Amino acid sequence: MSTYVYGITASTHPALPEGMDGVGTPPRKVRILKEGDLAAVVSDAPEGLRPKRKDLLAHQNVLSEAGAAGCVLPMRFGSVATDDTSVTEVLAERADHYKERLGALDGRVEYNIKANHVEEAVLHHVMAENQQIRALAEANRKAGGGSYEAKIQLGEMVAAAVQAREAEDARALRSVLEPQAEAVSVGPESTGWLANVSFLVGRDAAEEFLAAVERARAELPHLEVRINGPLPPYSFVEPGPAEPAGAAAGGGAGTGAG
Repeated sequence: MSTYVYGITASTHPALPEGMDGVGTPPRKVRILKEGDLAAVVSDAPEGLRPKRKDLLAHQNVLSEAGAAGCVLPMRFGSVATDDTSVTEVLAERADHYKERLGALDGRVEYNIKANHVEEAVLHHVMAENQQIRALAEANRKAGGGSYEAKIQLGEMVAAAVQAREAEDARALRSVLEPQAEAVSVGPESTGWLANVSFLVGRDAAEEFLAAVERARAELPHLEVRINGPLPPYSFVEPGPAEPAGAAAGGGAGTGAG
């Protein structure tokens, strides 16, 4: 029977509620595997597990319950090891790393920020800032729309200016938020988003971080800024017992259930 891994914690972590359910249909019972100073929160792994909402929420609920009593290093949804022994072997092999991470992430949560341009607003900015684009747009207007070649040229100039603005605005957004975070993890590029960044924030500094998000929205009104959190710090945990190298380094929202 394969083993589904929810997270890693200290062996002294308080016990989970009796009979807690995890992923699967019917739900698999959650249990604890201990190895030295560490423990893994696991269950039997159901066959054919898919990221359905019910199981995503079950994964997140286990982590929320465990995290309420102390620090847990969260594994991403779908983390499956060969068996219990393979989990405890990795806990033993990487004990120093996991203990360091538990100390570093104690009392901290993740906020994932995604941003994109409000199309009409960014076009207004581009037109206002680029005299060459304004001149060509005005010439086309006076010519009843302009020639096909002139329209293509204008479109290419606008697209290039918007692309340059994306990089500039991503830097501006991060400059407002990074001072309020302890660590930053840049997520993979995602279609439609000019920024996909996760921030590690102390629980006692969450209000200041959320205030910085509102300040960024006010200072960059041509951006749509979306926030997901507080989340377990998925983007700040290196691969665990059931994760291939690189699986946990990309940022994002972890389970996707938020």
